[in-house]
Amino acid sequence: MNRYPVWKYAIMVIALLVGMLYTLPNFFGEAPAVQVSAAKATVRIDSTTQGRVVQALKGAGIESDFITLEPNAVRARFDSTDTQIKAKDAIQKALIPDPAEPGYVVALNLVSRSPAWLSALHAAPMYLGLDLRGGVHFLLQVDMQAALSKKAESLAGDLHSALREKNIRHDGISRNRQSIKVRLRDSQMLDATRRLLQDQFADLQFVDVAEGIEYKLTATIKPEAARRVQEMALKQNITTLHNRINELGVAEPVIQQQGLDRIVVQLPGIQDVGRAKDLIGRTATLEVRMVDEGAEARAAEAGTGPVPFGTERYLDRNQQAVIVKKQVILTGENLTDAQPGFDNQTQEAAVHLTLDAKGARIFRDVTRESVGKRMAILLFEKGKGEVVTAPVIRSEISGGRVQISGRMSTVEANDTALLLRAGSLAAPMEIIEERTIGPSLGADNIEKGFKSVQYGFLVIVAFMSLYYMLFGLISGLALALNLLLLVAVLSMLQATLTLPGMAAMALALGMAIDANVLINERVREELRAGASPQAAIHAGYDRAWATILDSNITTLIAGVALLAFGSGPVRGFAVVHCIGILTSMFSAVFFSRGLVNLWYGGKKKLKSVSIGTVWRPVGDTLAVKPD
Repeated sequence: MNRYPVWKYAIMVIALLVGMLYTLPNFFGEAPAVQVSAAKATVRIDSTTQGRVVQALKGAGIESDFITLEPNAVRARFDSTDTQIKAKDAIQKALIPDPAEPGYVVALNLVSRSPAWLSALHAAPMYLGLDLRGGVHFLLQVDMQAALSKKAESLAGDLHSALREKNIRHDGISRNRQSIKVRLRDSQMLDATRRLLQDQFADLQFVDVAEGIEYKLTATIKPEAARRVQEMALKQNITTLHNRINELGVAEPVIQQQGLDRIVVQLPGIQDVGRAKDLIGRTATLEVRMVDEGAEARAAEAGTGPVPFGTERYLDRNQQAVIVKKQVILTGENLTDAQPGFDNQTQEAAVHLTLDAKGARIFRDVTRESVGKRMAILLFEKGKGEVVTAPVIRSEISGGRVQISGRMSTVEANDTALLLRAGSLAAPMEIIEERTIGPSLGADNIEKGFKSVQYGFLVIVAFMSLYYMLFGLISGLALALNLLLLVAVLSMLQATLTLPGMAAMALALGMAIDANVLINERVREELRAGASPQAAIHAGYDRAWATILDSNITTLIAGVALLAFGSGPVRGFAVVHCIGILTSMFSAVFFSRGLVNLWYGGKKKLKSVSIGTVWRPVGDTLAVKPD
């Protein structure tokens, strides 16, 4: 009746081992480290970079615990902060010979002290939030009016081109913020313009009025289209911020929308506010120029002559000089979209650009007049330009679609496309609030939060052991497993632990023990009713399960609602809350019953169980039956 099959005990053992394994990294703490990442989209982080870091440290006589190559960075771990700072200087000297043009970002960081065998099993500690680790908090205001104005400007250019293609005569197009005004000569041209707007410009709504012998048509962006523009601007900005912040190696940064036009950025572990500001404000812009292929330019490329007047010298990704004219044909302002893809002919990675109407017209005219000449596409970051590609123009390119390709990996294509989209941000941002939280305050929060969970756990176990005797002690063991599994699941998910999360962890202990209280009281009721100890145990667990399930599901619904509609600290609380409910159902019912069955299940002639004092009615009086 009260015996578990072997496979259930196997599940219990596996759960215990997995919980211990993935909880263990949280006890090793963090070690100082140096992280090397790319400062430009065209710089690749690979095994060659790792080898250069190894050689730099070896040449400086610095020993590291280990050096790892990650998808976007190389990290070297050290035993002390003094060694960390010396290693940073040595790596910077080796990788960045010219500080004015850095190709890499060498940043101080913290990594887990977990042994290599734990890391090999992908066992890593939980990330700590800003309130526990310290760091920088920014609140960014997104200029939505500028985003809508830029969209209106793009639509005005497209409308101008469309009217010219349809031979619709007008007396001028003007733009005032988000409205576009078209002056037309007669009603026939007015009707033709209406049809054009209805057919090709679904994002615009328009009204027209007669002014003397002329007609004036005013078009504005539809409310639903304006919402899409704002949503895309926020999404693009958040994606761009994620890409920028990855350079610092911030563990689990918080970058999320707040309200309709604000973005919250939290960088745990970062104390350099100036560096963080520089990172957030970094963008890339695009310029298209013609290559000077004259004799003087060729001599300048070879390094045997001066740069000709009216030109500039830039390097391509192979560090070859390219002499380009100062006259800018197109800029990132003419760019409406940039997406990674592949060349249809060579199947190499490429970036596909989409130009607005003005840019498409200029690009068509230039390529028509410059067949056989080279055109350079330059990418500027922090004022430093680099030639991404300089292809030969084979034919006229029309339609506003341009492709950048040539010796580019898929990762580089993705990064370049993102940088180019960021260079033509539809929504400028400004920092309206900033806060710095010191690491000492974070350490104090960790200590207090840990003590609250620890003391809460000890008091609960002490009370349960005194009130329910052996059953209370088993409930305490189940509660310990619940806490172990909760930390293990959070570590496996690489969740971020914050102060609200620690509060949810303490709350989970109280809620988890509630299930064991229901079970123990149900067993007592069965004993009062005269059931045998074995039957009471069996009925107590079976009949309490329905109540436990109902109460946990209703609480889980509330947690899911917090997770779905909350943000920031509320979501951090909700994540730990929901996971704690699921682990408590396993530990309080399955695991505790396994321990009870292991202790009492093999006893055929069981006369009593250690579950505290059981009161039984005898006649009109109450008698106490001690165990």
